[in-house]
Amino acid sequence: MKKLRRSARLVDMTQHLLAHPHTLIPLTLFSDQYGAAKSSISEDLSIIKEAFEGEGIGLLKTVAGAAGGVKYIPLTPRDQAARFTKELIEQLEKPERLLPGGYLYMSDILGDPATLSIIGKMFASAFAEADPDVVMTVETKGIPLAYATASHLNVPVVIVRRDNKVTEGSVVSINYVSGSSKRIQTMSLARRALAEQSRVLIIDDFMKAGGTIQGMIDLLQEFRAKVVGCGVLVETADASERLIDDYISLAKLKDVDIKEKQIEIELGSYFPREGNE
Repeated sequence: MKKLRRSARLVDMTQHLLAHPHTLIPLTLFSDQYGAAKSSISEDLSIIKEAFEGEGIGLLKTVAGAAGGVKYIPLTPRDQAARFTKELIEQLEKPERLLPGGYLYMSDILGDPATLSIIGKMFASAFAEADPDVVMTVETKGIPLAYATASHLNVPVVIVRRDNKVTEGSVVSINYVSGSSKRIQTMSLARRALAEQSRVLIIDDFMKAGGTIQGMIDLLQEFRAKVVGCGVLVETADASERLIDDYISLAKLKDVDIKEKQIEIELGSYFPREGNE
């Protein structure tokens, strides 16, 4: 049991809440830990709640009753999300990022912990009410985004493989048609990786026609799992052959002029339409 001054107790409680998002924490845990009355802990939580909401950190929900407590819900205010994404778009529109086939070089962005944390929190905000059991992605570039999102939702990550590995044990494999290349490809998921009837949030880095995400959705049927949301960092604007329509994107690649090396990107469906104008 710690005996701390109130200022130190507030810092310690705040750190605990931030480290355990979407987790119901009984007031007795704090009360026993700091040797303080529940009434004092409630007052402390009111201060933290006001600070969280005032600074746009998230919500602090109180659950009444004997089995109740407090739960921290990470949320990103829409204006903060828009400012961040516009700055991200400026980086993505640099001509040197253009790759053959109209793809963008994003490995540096997907390797930056601070940027990933913000993106992960944005996805966690968008799907906060979806109550997923796991976050799913397909190897390889979507993995950092999936982990960043899962850290703010406090759920595990499930990774779909493009080939079988002996270390995965028994797997479920399906063939799917890539929406952009029209090629038949294979993806696999270990049977032990996902419990049946799980609620799954799919996160990926880039989407053209959506063939990979549709493949994951089809694969999840083998586990009788439910897809509760799909989020992508960047989508292409050409939706003429789009295989899925229920998803959220942070940015939309509108036009690529390979000859002139010009890239045009706008805010994605994460934001209200007026945000794109």
